[in-house]
Amino acid sequence: MKKLVLLFAAALMAVSVNAQTVTESKTFDNFYIGINGGVATKMTQNSWLGNLNPNAGLRIGRWFTPVFGLAAESNAYFSNKPYASTGTFVRMVNTSLLGTVNLSNWFAGYPGEPRAFEVVALYGLGWGHLFGNSNVYKYINHNNMTSKAALDFTFNFGANKAWQFYIEPAVVWGVNDGGQHNIALTNTTSEKVYSMGQSGFEYNINHAMAQLNAGIVYKFGNSNGTHNFKIAQLRDQAEIDGLNSQINDLRNQLAQKPKEVIKEVVKEAPAPEEVKVENLVFVTFAQGKAVLTKDAKKALDGVASGKHVQIVGTASPEGSAEINQKLSEARANNVAEYLKKNGVNVDEATGKGVQGTTSNRLAVVYVK
Repeated sequence: MKKLVLLFAAALMAVSVNAQTVTESKTFDNFYIGINGGVATKMTQNSWLGNLNPNAGLRIGRWFTPVFGLAAESNAYFSNKPYASTGTFVRMVNTSLLGTVNLSNWFAGYPGEPRAFEVVALYGLGWGHLFGNSNVYKYINHNNMTSKAALDFTFNFGANKAWQFYIEPAVVWGVNDGGQHNIALTNTTSEKVYSMGQSGFEYNINHAMAQLNAGIVYKFGNSNGTHNFKIAQLRDQAEIDGLNSQINDLRNQLAQKPKEVIKEVVKEAPAPEEVKVENLVFVTFAQGKAVLTKDAKKALDGVASGKHVQIVGTASPEGSAEINQKLSEARANNVAEYLKKNGVNVDEATGKGVQGTTSNRLAVVYVK
């Protein structure tokens, strides 16, 4: 028991650490559904290859983080081997609630999308129901508690890694099976059968079966546009403070007069059209970066489709002139590409390097 508690605590620690690296999941994100099937056989007192019990099932689950999830599974078992016949097509149904731990993401970290090959551990408890109305089983309790432990060797495939194929060796215990009994069939014959749900909780290899299944899973689309978890773009407090300071500086300067970069756009604007401050969109960048932030995209989304724009990218005085020139061009080009995807006509996008002596990590969009 102590080992189980320590393992559970370690899993929770992995969950809390990993949850900080991905974007927040919505209520119906990261759900999946799948089917599986295979064979099972008794762990002891049994000819393994001579008494294979085919089964098929359905699994529905959800990943709460790239490491930890839950799954509900129900499997039907069709053969009576090596037991006495129940007189029904389906001998037994086992329904389980399973905790799932992605061992690959736990130990190696989540790379932003599922790996081609991953290993997942499963463990949980379930409910087994034995069917049948034959004389052999009419005095037997038909319900018991079960437990399952398994390893899934998974293969993720498809353009968006939306599909997963897995091979699963497992052990399924009847943890409160009643044991073996002799049931009289006639005055001269009897049958040895196992009752269900009549003893204490115990992991006994004599009341367990080995199972080998294969399955396929489909992961539903998420609110982030993918079928899996998406890495969060984390920023440290110093960078956030710097961006806020830069935004406040821009606001103060706009309240007084346009900056040098605005003059650059005005100079290139077609006459006699008057350039107004409200026709300008400012996009700020982190130091040394040309990647559009969430706030930057929100500002650019305000430019209506079909509009014509001119873009000037700039850089701050830090660094060499050559690096700043390339950085300003990258900023202008990234803004241009984003606007083009939104149906905006980009007439010109240029990088001007450093404009003036103050911090100018931005791109200015002139909307005509």
